[in-house]
Formats: sequence, C-alpha cells, structure tokens
Amino acid sequence: MKDRKLLNIELGRVSTEEYKSLPDSGITVVLDNIRSAHNIGSAFRSSDSFKVDKVFLCGICATPPSALIHKSALGAENSVPWEYCANTIDAVRSLKQQGYTVISVEQTVNSVKLDHLTLHGCGSDPEMKYALVFGNEVDGVSQEVVDASDFSLEIPQWGTKHSLNVSVSIGVVLWHMRYLMSTNG
Repeated sequence: MKDRKLLNIELGRVSTEEYKSLPDSGITVVLDNIRSAHNIGSAFRSSDSFKVDKVFLCGICATPPSALIHKSALGAENSVPWEYCANTIDAVRSLKQQGYTVISVEQTVNSVKLDHLTLHGCGSDPEMKYALVFGNEVDGVSQEVVDASDFSLEIPQWGTKHSLNVSVSIGVVLWHMRYLMSTNG
C-alpha cells in the first residue's frame, strides 16, 4: 500500500459540543439571498470545516431544520451557530457596529484579488473580526451590500465563465482566510 487512507476514527474529529467550545476564529459568513438549500448546506459544511463563528442566513435563504440543507451539511447546521436576518443590509450594519471588517466576495471595479489579500498580521490580533458576504447564485451580492462593505474580494479566474458556484467560492475564500490568519497575513 503506497499511501493508506485514514480511517474516520483517526481524523480526530470533535463532537458538536467540543466544536462549540473551540476558540473563535474571527470569521463570520453572511449569505445574501442564496436560493439553493443545497448551497446553504454546503456553506454550513465548509463553515464547520474552517471553524467559522457564525453563519447569517439572509433574505430568501432557507433555514434549518431542512432536509435539503442537512443533505449537504451532514449535520454541520447543528455545530455552526446561525442566525436568520430578513434583510442582508441589516446584518451587515449590525456586524460593522460590532467591529467586523465586512468583505463582499464579488467582482467589482475596485475588488482586491484573493491572491493579493493581506490581513496585516491579523492572526496575532484576536480582536480582528471578518464578515464574508457571499451572494445569490444569479445576481451575486446586492449592490447595496457591496456599497456598505469595507471592500470587495475577488477570486481570480482564468476560464471563460468567470464565476464559481457560491458553495465553491465559500470553500476557496475560507481556506485562504484561515491560511492567512495562521501565517499572520
């Protein structure tokens, strides 16, 4: 055997209760009118994987309990704290008042490319908090929310589509943020 796959028992997974007692990461995810419950479930699963502090489900987003969310989340909707907010802009304004840097993941005129993002040593500053806003599968992050954000972040792409499924974007950005935070940005 060249490279034995690890068994689930060897992965060191924490229980839902242990997850909730882990230190905060300083990252919150805001979902702006996500249509697909499967995408919401995937967002929970990625959020659990990268120890996101909270997920905000805004507007038309489905909320747990939901069989469709659970199908993709595999129970992560029970480990990651979440809150429903009828209007994304209200969630963003509240997070800004709480000291979060709000980042819309969107292609804009002045967006920062993900591979150029620096967090200025945030890993060493436990007070730094980031709210990452991910938008609707068709329309993206609403312009009102983009305008209210501190800046926009864009995932560089080289193909013909120049868009990723929102659940893929969440995984890419969360991995990069946690990497930057672990290396002091």
